[in-house]
Amino acid sequence: MGRAETVTGVDAGGGAWGLPRSEGPGGGSVVRRILLGSQLRRLRETRGITREAAGYSIRASESKISRMELGRVSFKARDVEDLLTLYGVTDATERQALLGLAKEANVAGWWHSFSDVLPGWFQTYIGLEGAASLIRIYEVQFVHGLLQTESYAHAVVARGMPGAPAAEIDRRVALRLERQKTLVSERAPHFHAVLDEAALRRPYGDRAVMQAQLKHLIEISEQPNITLQVMPFSFGGHAGESGAFTMLRFPESDLSDLVYLEQLTSALYLDKREDVAQYERVMERLQQDSPDPAGSRDLLRGLLQLI
Repeated sequence: MGRAETVTGVDAGGGAWGLPRSEGPGGGSVVRRILLGSQLRRLRETRGITREAAGYSIRASESKISRMELGRVSFKARDVEDLLTLYGVTDATERQALLGLAKEANVAGWWHSFSDVLPGWFQTYIGLEGAASLIRIYEVQFVHGLLQTESYAHAVVARGMPGAPAAEIDRRVALRLERQKTLVSERAPHFHAVLDEAALRRPYGDRAVMQAQLKHLIEISEQPNITLQVMPFSFGGHAGESGAFTMLRFPESDLSDLVYLEQLTSALYLDKREDVAQYERVMERLQQDSPDPAGSRDLLRGLLQLI
């Protein structure tokens, strides 16, 4: 996913999630926000209280309650306290646990220092990416952002933002490089990437940039937490006909997988079981039909000789 820092907008769906046991710095705040919203929704529905009534109790609209329950906004302690009172939560321990969750959910992630160049909708994704234990991606347009070299990332961002000031391009590249630290962190996720051969043949930057990028892919694919496969042209048509996508899995077994689809001016999050299952089948077929990691490295070495 390399286009994410160059577009704006949001079209995000959400659902009821559990809480991962550990996350990267700031990543947990996003997941905790979703968790708190989910718990508040369950409390409201158990008491048979409408969103409109809940909104009235905290001097807010029904739509704000909806956004809170989906984890799309930050939480004020006073609002959470008033909602808990409305929902009949009187036990001091239970109230304190939920208020503590609200405080943790409002912790700013490292990416907030890049808010000048980072779309609000993508901030949510970065938090989820940082909390994931398994990231699976299919990419067809270019090398995925977490695998890009600095010079390649600069070429991708510059091409996606013609006429943008050099300082802004540099900031977006710096953000992408900062994201990559998750792959080498103490609690690094397993990262399984399937790159279409088209993403490797399409030049971004000059010959030296492309050579360095392919060499980087060969080297990074040797890391124990990274599995890299290439879907070759020679295979013909394949399961990834719908385009690029990302799948996130979290440490807790009761936390559903999430599919992230990036669009030109927005992003879509899918967590319904039937939707995720379809992408799961596509990802499995892509992995089965692509050469194994060793064979994919051989393919990368062959492409390197052609540049």
